[in-house]
Amino acid sequence: MTQPASPAREDGAGTTAAPPEKSPEASPKTVPAKRLVRWDGRTLTLVGVLAALALVGAITKPDQFIATSNLQLILTQSSVIGVVVVGVTFVIISGGIDLSVGAIVALASVWATTVATQEYGFWGILFTALLVGLACGLINGVLVAYGRLVPFIATLAMLASARGLALQITDGQTQIVSVKSVLDLGRRENYVLGIPPLVIVFLAVVVVGWLLLNRTTFGRRSVAVGSNPEAARLAGIDVRRQRLYLYLLSGLCCGIAAFLLVVLVGSGQSTNGNLYELDAIAAAIIGGTLLSGGRGTIVGSVLGVLIFTTINNIFALNNLQTDVQQIAKGAIIVIAVLVQRRDARDT
Repeated sequence: MTQPASPAREDGAGTTAAPPEKSPEASPKTVPAKRLVRWDGRTLTLVGVLAALALVGAITKPDQFIATSNLQLILTQSSVIGVVVVGVTFVIISGGIDLSVGAIVALASVWATTVATQEYGFWGILFTALLVGLACGLINGVLVAYGRLVPFIATLAMLASARGLALQITDGQTQIVSVKSVLDLGRRENYVLGIPPLVIVFLAVVVVGWLLLNRTTFGRRSVAVGSNPEAARLAGIDVRRQRLYLYLLSGLCCGIAAFLLVVLVGSGQSTNGNLYELDAIAAAIIGGTLLSGGRGTIVGSVLGVLIFTTINNIFALNNLQTDVQQIAKGAIIVIAVLVQRRDARDT
C-alpha cells in the first residue's frame, strides 16, 4: 500500500509547490548560535589585545602607566576621537565613508571659539559646535544621497573646504577660550567619582549609539542599506533619506567631539582634529566594521579606539619615535583587514 504524498501548498500565482525539506544545517537555531560565537570571539580578541597592551605598559613603565592620572588621561583622549568613531561606524556600516570628520571637528571648534560666539557663554559655544557639525553633515548627506556623488569624493571635498574655512576664520591663529564654565569641565576638581566629565559624555554617546544600532528600526535599516541597497529599496526603505540621516549623525558626533576638544585643550585652532578621519576609520575597522558595509558594532569600535589610544600612550611614556608608532598602527590595520577577509570567506 503506497503512502500518501506530502500535501502540496499553493503559492500566490495559483501553482503548487512541495513544502521545502528541512535540514539540520539550515535550522533557525544553528545559524544564530554560530553568529553569536563569532561576534563574541571577535570582541574577546579585542579585549585580549587591550589587556596585552596594558600588560606591556605596566611592565615597561609600572609607576607611570598604572597611575590613576595616566588612566584618566587615556580615557579622556579616547573620548574625543571615540565620539567621532561612533558616527563613522554608522556611515561605514551603511556602505559609505566619511573622510571629512577631522576637518569638521576643526571647523566646529574654531567657529565655536570666535570672540562673537564666546559672548554667548557656555551654551553659545556648545550650540555653535553642534550646529556647524550638523550643517556639514547635511551637506555631505545631500551630496551623497541626492547628488549621487561617490562618498569618497563628496567627503574629500568637504575635508578640503572645511579645513580652508577653519584656517580663514582663525587667520592661522589660536583662539583661546575665556568662558570659565567651559574650562571648568576639564578641571580635575570637577571629576565625578574620579571620572572626567568628557568620559561621561563619551559613555553616553556610546550607549545611545549602541541602542540606536541594535534596538531600533534606524539601526536595522542602516545595516540593510549597507548589505544590499537594492534589496533595501525593494523592502520599502528610502535609501537616500537613510543615507542623509547617517551623515547628519556623523556630523552631529563631530560637533560633540569639537566641543569636547575645546574643553580639553581650551582653544580652537584650524589644526584641531588632524588625521581624525584616518584614526576613526582605522578604529572602526579594528573593531570589526566591514568597509564594504553591512556589518559592525559600536562596542568593537570603542575597543578599537582604546587600543589605539593605549598604543599612543605607551609609546609616549617610553619616548619612542612617532614614525615607529605610525608603523605599528599601519601593521595593526593590515592585520585587521586580513582577518576580515578570512571571516568573509568563511561565511
